[in-house]
This record gives sequence, structure tokens and C-alpha cells, in this order.
Amino acid sequence: MRFLPQRRRFDDLNEQEILALAISSEEDDGRIYRSYAERLRADFPATAKIFDGMAQEEDTHRQWLIDLHRKRFGDVIPLIRREHVAGFYARRPVWLVGNLGIDTIRAEAAGMEEQAERFYIAAAKRTQDADTRRLLGDLAAAEAKHHRSAERLETEHLDEDSRDAEAASAHRQFILTWVQPGLAGLMDGSVSTLAPIFATAFATQNTWTTFLVGLAASVGAGISMGFTEAASDDGQLSGRGSPLKRGIAAGVMTTLGGLGHALPYLIPHFWTATITAFAVVFVELWAIAWIQNRYMETPFFRAAFQVVLGGALVFAAGVLIGSG
Repeated sequence: MRFLPQRRRFDDLNEQEILALAISSEEDDGRIYRSYAERLRADFPATAKIFDGMAQEEDTHRQWLIDLHRKRFGDVIPLIRREHVAGFYARRPVWLVGNLGIDTIRAEAAGMEEQAERFYIAAAKRTQDADTRRLLGDLAAAEAKHHRSAERLETEHLDEDSRDAEAASAHRQFILTWVQPGLAGLMDGSVSTLAPIFATAFATQNTWTTFLVGLAASVGAGISMGFTEAASDDGQLSGRGSPLKRGIAAGVMTTLGGLGHALPYLIPHFWTATITAFAVVFVELWAIAWIQNRYMETPFFRAAFQVVLGGALVFAAGVLIGSG
């Protein structure tokens, strides 16, 4: 029977392997920073320059390590990478971090620098050669100062206008990806389910049946809205962001909008449940108006008039149909 080889323990690496591991780690980090820069360049050009500068610093560190390896061990560098060493720090995939916000990417970079500092401190303790120990110690200090380097690069490349432009771009992307589809879902879930829920309530005066109809209508509407939003626009040309994120926002908020006035019908007493549902509907409609005013810059009273009037008409239709 054949077993997969186990990863090496860091304590078992010799000095040449430690240098090789440091070289490959610096190379990987430089590539990661360049990938961040490319992902951010279109929307956040100033921050992209910061990551370009950090990548250049990683290249300098790698060259120092290669020069030292050539001096001590020759030109042939052993192939050893992070994934070959047990317990060694890992990097999250660039595509995963890149799909998150700019603040998350910056936090990830800060974590990378902290991990690299710990590695160089541990590596310096493992070597007896004076030149190697000095270089590894210098690199540990350099990684510790990367926060300051990033601040220097940020000061150089991010003036007040750049910060304002990037903040505006990030806010706009948040609106397009999360708020806009979520608001559409909340409106659809809150308003479109009013008629079937209250029609069932007044037709049957059975709270459990009303709850089941409301649950089915809410979940069904959420699934439909989520798939529709995700399939309607891949975000490539419109710039509205990930269709998966938009689909989740629309689907979840649609479901919550409908469940808000369906859940009161878990109360066994019909009129208690119905009055509670009325109050929930009132809160839902005013919340929608507030979100429109807060994020979509719609005048509050105009938003309130549109939402409340539309909700009232759908609600009245449901009550009349159920009562008839």
C-alpha cells in the first residue's frame, strides 16, 4: 500500500532549505501583491500603486536571499514551498480575497506581513552562519516595518482627492451589489405577498393555514427573485458586481420581506395575529422608504408615498378578495 509523503517539519529543515523556503515565499508574496494591484487598478488606481510598491519590496528581499544562497550553497535552489512544510502559514487564494472588499484586501496584506515577520524571526534562530542570521534578522525587521512602508506608500499615492474618489467608488459598488438588489427584494417580498397572505387570512380565518401560505409565498418569491437577479446581469458590462452576491441579496431580502407579516400568524388567535401583522407591514413599508432615502437618495416623503400607497393598494386587494 502506498502512502502520501508527510510534509516536512520546520525544525527538520537545514539552512539551505530555510533559505529556499524564504525565497519561494517572497516570490509568492510578490505575485499576490501584483494580483491585488491588477484587481484594484480599474476602480482603485491609487491603492493599486501601493501594492505595486509592496511587490517591488518583496522582489528586493527575494534578490537578497538569492544572492546569499548563491554565496553559500551555489546556484541550484532546492524546490521547497509553504505547502511542503507542516504548520507553515498559508495564504488564502487570491481569487477569494479579491472578491471581497478593498478593506479586506488591505487587512489580508497586513496579516501577510505579520506572518512573514514571525517566519524570519524563527528562521534566524535556526542558523549559525553570521551572514545568514543577519540577513534573516534584517528581513524580520523589514517585515515589521512594512506597515510603515505601506503608510509611506499610501501617503505618496493616496492624496485626499484619491481617498475621496476611492471611498466614493467603494460606496457606489456597495450600493450596486448589495443595497439595490436587496432593496428590490425587500420591496417585492413585503408588497407582493400582502395580497395572498391577507386574502388567505380573511378567507379562512385560520392562522396556521395563513402562515403556511405566507411561508410558501415568501420562500418561493425569494428563490425566484434570487435566480432572476443573478441570471439577468453578469455584472461585466454594468459594473454591478458579482451575480452571486446580488442574487443572494435579492433572494434573502425577498424572503424576509414576506416572512415579516407571515410569522405573526403563528399566533393562534386570529385577530391578535392579524393586528400584529398590520403593525409589521407598517414598519416594513416605512423601513423601505427609509432605505430608499438613505442609500438611493430618494426624497423621504416621495419614497414613503410611493411605497405606502403601493402597499396599501395590494393590502386592500388581498382583504377584499379574502372577504368576498
